Amino acid sequence: MKVLGITGGVGSGKSLVLEYLKEEYGAYICQMDETAKELQKSGTECFREIVRHFGTEIVGSDGELDRARLGGIVFAEEEELKKLNEIVHPAVLEHVRRDIEEKAGTGVELYVVEAAVLTDVFRDLSDELWYIYVREEIRRERLKASRGYTDERITRMIASQPAEEVFRETCDVVIDNSGDFEETKRQIGERLKL
Repeated sequence: MKVLGITGGVGSGKSLVLEYLKEEYGAYICQMDETAKELQKSGTECFREIVRHFGTEIVGSDGELDRARLGGIVFAEEEELKKLNEIVHPAVLEHVRRDIEEKAGTGVELYVVEAAVLTDVFRDLSDELWYIYVREEIRRERLKASRGYTDERITRMIASQPAEEVFRETCDVVIDNSGDFEETKRQIGERLKL
């Protein structure tokens, strides 16, 4: 089984690439952000550790984490963000590692791990890491059209992510998704040849 890591900035079309890999290649898709959210639900060990550290005021009326309140804490103080990551990242890594082993035993040929954040952990999980690249002006157009974001919000989002050079240096393969999706499919086919 091949384990493929997919990353890229906001508006790069990762979701479209993931959908294509699932439909065309039968890929099993694991989105690390979604996995992290699942592992932080009420009743989990991560949830208990987060509440133990940050206090019960970060729990909403529904009994789940109040993400806005927690975000206000961790994005205001770097040490608190580091602490949250120390709680969540090992649990996500362990979950994904177990899932990869489990899927390997079921005949899955392509396991795709998607993450917006580049970490050594992400690299360790993947046989090959792909950067889905799109020129910034096209990303901006797509985000305005699909999500209705303002220029200011897009600028903040892009600034909060790694620079293009970091993605290029870290990843093994660059898939240019700036043009027609047929061209993106051709590049994917060249790389996979399963």
